[in-house]
Amino acid sequence: MGGTEQKYINEAFESNWIAPLGPHVDGFENDLVTYTGATHAAALSSGTAALHLALIMLDVKPGDEVICQSMTFSASANPIAYLGATPVFVDSEEETWNMCPVLLKEAINDRIARGKKPKAIIPVHLYGMPAKMDEILAVANEYGIPVLEDAAEALGSSINQKAMGTFGLMGVLSFNGNKIITTSGGGSLISDDKEYIVKSRFLATQSRDDAPHYQHSEIGYNYRMSNVCAAIGRGQMEVLNAHIDLRRRNWAFYKDAFAPFDGISMLEEPEGYFSNRWLSTILVDPKVSGGVTKETIRLALQEDNIESRPLWKPMHAQPVFNGAPFYRNGVSDKLFQNGLCLPSGSNLTVTELDRIKKVLAGIFSNR
Repeated sequence: MGGTEQKYINEAFESNWIAPLGPHVDGFENDLVTYTGATHAAALSSGTAALHLALIMLDVKPGDEVICQSMTFSASANPIAYLGATPVFVDSEEETWNMCPVLLKEAINDRIARGKKPKAIIPVHLYGMPAKMDEILAVANEYGIPVLEDAAEALGSSINQKAMGTFGLMGVLSFNGNKIITTSGGGSLISDDKEYIVKSRFLATQSRDDAPHYQHSEIGYNYRMSNVCAAIGRGQMEVLNAHIDLRRRNWAFYKDAFAPFDGISMLEEPEGYFSNRWLSTILVDPKVSGGVTKETIRLALQEDNIESRPLWKPMHAQPVFNGAPFYRNGVSDKLFQNGLCLPSGSNLTVTELDRIKKVLAGIFSNR
């Protein structure tokens, strides 16, 4: 928390406006528009809800197919299944760890040849690193398939100063408790197309028709953000850039800490790319590191009560999506096998970082 969140929360309580919608929801949406450069924003209950509504508005139905990045968290793919559609997973490229444009084109051609033109494409900006959006959009535009950006981990990231979430037809943001800013739970749909945002708000408030009584002509959802959560979000927006600076400080710390050791690599930003460095991650090559593996590091940190985690297990390898089409080059499997997420919170202290560095030095001193 940055400190001003309480002021906005107090305003919500003093006005007795606690329920969904309200002036802080409007204000938070305006803050998101100002920050990202998107023309319109809808504050919702989660990033998953935003993705679900976006797919509904793109007319995804049972039996349809939606292309999704395999190297991601399950929330990127689950809404496809909500609608009875089939996720078609595409592997990553090595420069950003995100959807490979070459494989994307291969997947589209193959699905069309099988009589199933995909309804949408969902690239993900993994751990805050922007995907190769220019190349992905070029492929998508060639086939006339809308792009729905999963920027849940990438608020504050950009390519040539254009915010992630504003490249595709719609973009999804998340304010879950582990994100770079939080509303305790929450998300947003952003777009330059006003009709999508107006429709998303309608669907998110149980699709209540414009009538003096409760009338519903289509299925709706309870997906709107509350005025209290939006109040937290307004305070968080005031410290977002400071949080990004702290996350990038963490990444620079790890870059320096691992510099003396062979076999450890970190994901660099391509030219023109800016990552919020939501999570700091490493790849460990045991053939070069003297036998040190990601598990060696994870267990050594755990021994000192320091948590780290493997990278996301790719969606194509998840039991729940067993049998889904997958276009592979082996990158995401390699990332999962050798990758580790390190402590990355905006509130890490110098003392805590020094503890981590001491553990790392101990691991490699024996090699």
